[in-house]
Amino acid sequence: MAKLVSTNPARNYEVIGEVEVSSEKEIQEKVEAAQNAKQEWKALGVAKRVELLREVHRMFEENKEALAQLVTKEMGMPISQSRVNDVDSGLYYFKWYLDNAEKYLAPEVTYEDEKAIHTVYHEPYGVAGVIVPWNFPFSNFIWGVGQNLLAGNTVVIKHSEECPLFGKAIEEVTAKSPLPDGVFNVVYGDGKVGSYLARQNINSISFTGSTAVGKPLYKIAAEKLIHVCLELGGSAPGIIFEDAELEGAVDGLYFSRFGNCGQACDALKRLIVHESRFDEVVNRFKEYLEARKVGDPQDESTEVGPLVAKRQLRLLAAQVRDAIRKGAGVATGGKAPKGLKGAYFLPTLLTAVTPNMRVWQEEVFGPVLPVVSFKTEEEAIQLANDTKYGLGSYIFTKDKDRAARVAGMLEAGMVSVNNVTYLQPSSPFGGYKQSGIGREHGKFGFSDVSQVKVVATEK
Repeated sequence: MAKLVSTNPARNYEVIGEVEVSSEKEIQEKVEAAQNAKQEWKALGVAKRVELLREVHRMFEENKEALAQLVTKEMGMPISQSRVNDVDSGLYYFKWYLDNAEKYLAPEVTYEDEKAIHTVYHEPYGVAGVIVPWNFPFSNFIWGVGQNLLAGNTVVIKHSEECPLFGKAIEEVTAKSPLPDGVFNVVYGDGKVGSYLARQNINSISFTGSTAVGKPLYKIAAEKLIHVCLELGGSAPGIIFEDAELEGAVDGLYFSRFGNCGQACDALKRLIVHESRFDEVVNRFKEYLEARKVGDPQDESTEVGPLVAKRQLRLLAAQVRDAIRKGAGVATGGKAPKGLKGAYFLPTLLTAVTPNMRVWQEEVFGPVLPVVSFKTEEEAIQLANDTKYGLGSYIFTKDKDRAARVAGMLEAGMVSVNNVTYLQPSSPFGGYKQSGIGREHGKFGFSDVSQVKVVATEK
């Protein structure tokens, strides 16, 4: 039986455990179990599903420190970030889903006259095949599964092959919960397993990950004519105008790019700075980055840990080498730190970046930030939109009229102005262009995991 071997990217890839890859027969059986459970799960109604899932929330709350430690060991997120930005954040989102499911899944009267009444109902699709990545192991699981289950879909989930032990931990917690058999199922493996799952007798696909993987899944869904929600890659621009307030803003800029070692789909990945502030921004950022502690993520004081795996380190190093070879300047970083064995790369600022460089054209999933200058607002917008992606975006200016104007011109699903986060469970998350299809969270997410039925009756 093939196995997924889990390694610690912070400690020279030492083996920390293994999980058996799900066979085709096992995947088929779990999909069948989910199909067999879907009518019972739907029939329970929203209120009862909320009651049962509150118990699941409580069980995860009880296990949150162990989950955070596993995130840190398996994918390298600093433990302080694992606790707050992954596990606590995931629980916060889950609770919002629970508190608001009945409101947003309630029947709605859309037409009424003296003789008739039209009522719209939100109904589940059936079995949701959910595939999530490794970068926020707990939050990605909650985002992919929480609203699906509350809407009445049963779930078969494949977590990333980079964190199979975390997938097993989720399965073990939920197995002790009061969820009916077949409602929640876990399979294990790499992209081949995900592709096989997508081809099974499922009724919708929810995928978070790269655009390169999302496109083939979209084709599978098209062949079957089933619903998809695809949350894909990003290359978010950040525009700093000449009037931007930089005092105190560097903290926010740092987190937007370098949190979780830069491994976030909507992270700020291209910084576009007015020429009058360019040197100031680079110097401030350089000084700030060089003061950060890079090290073992299990150390409470570590601020920057490793990348998730050796393959991710190799990809990032190749993107940086390409930029340097084509003339980019390295303001700081640009290499692995000395004395650390694992998937480490120093926080890096690149200048003199040109559009033919991979760091501009591709999604950069690591602690590297290219910085370019602009002269006019029009040029800034053109540079910001010069990407096939359209997930997050960031604007820095004191001029509220300009902020609103530029936000309207950005080809992105989410815009942050002056470090005000768009991340809230009540607000939609998703992108334009090749950053995906559909939205997660809020009433928008509940709508995306359910189908509507109108019933017209006599009064």
